[in-house]
Amino acid sequence: MFDDFDQSPDQHWTQTCIGGATLHTSDSILHFTFESAQQGQYTDTQIDDCSGRSRADFPWRPPLRMEVRARSSLPAATSNSTSESSGILHGTAGFGLWNYPFSIRGDILMLPEAIWFFYASPPSNMALVPGVPGWGWKAQVVHSMRPGALMAVGPMALASTWALLTGETRPAARWLQRLSGAQEAVLQVDMTAWHMYTLEWKPSEACFWVDGQLALCALQPPTRPLGLVAWLDNQYAVATPRGVLRFGTVASGPQWFELDSVRIEPVAH
Repeated sequence: MFDDFDQSPDQHWTQTCIGGATLHTSDSILHFTFESAQQGQYTDTQIDDCSGRSRADFPWRPPLRMEVRARSSLPAATSNSTSESSGILHGTAGFGLWNYPFSIRGDILMLPEAIWFFYASPPSNMALVPGVPGWGWKAQVVHSMRPGALMAVGPMALASTWALLTGETRPAARWLQRLSGAQEAVLQVDMTAWHMYTLEWKPSEACFWVDGQLALCALQPPTRPLGLVAWLDNQYAVATPRGVLRFGTVASGPQWFELDSVRIEPVAH
């Protein structure tokens, strides 16, 4: 599959615009845009190829290579950013492969599986990997639908209780990673500049590159069929070792996310 957005988005894609967001092409660029977003109102602009399909019929399986050329209007939040920081992209954005675990309105449908380039700004705090900030621009794998995740539920509950009582979060952080199956790395690149993002997904590993530079190799990623999604929205999510789980929406001014091209092709094992 290859789409350079020379015309309107290919019929391969389901297009979604909610809360005043827009999606359009010009100069062979696909623009995800909204002029403003209000706290308490969900705003989203998105393409995907999994809406309306059963999960068994999602189109992508390993081994494959995905290449996306993308940029944003504003830079990514850093480890020092706060929800009040100006001059950063607010909400979440990204592209890659997932199992569509949430409805378009954010309702939880199932445990998440994802292999993607993912961005979130504060107040998001998805502290899934010890030592990695809970927000920012990342290469990320989430693999929660596996036997080891079920075995981590009880210890995670006990460790979270201990963290609440004592403030010692390190055991809970390790169990949260085991529960989510998360592997991730913060991308040290300027989101506002054009970059070529590459994902190579094989049954044994998922490797991420930016402009040919290796960012992350995650062993034993999900292998179930997944769908492709690319989006910009104003959502946030919090999941911490203390057992905090919360979702919501943030306010923002004008912002956009752009794709120049998307290519997915098979590769050798």
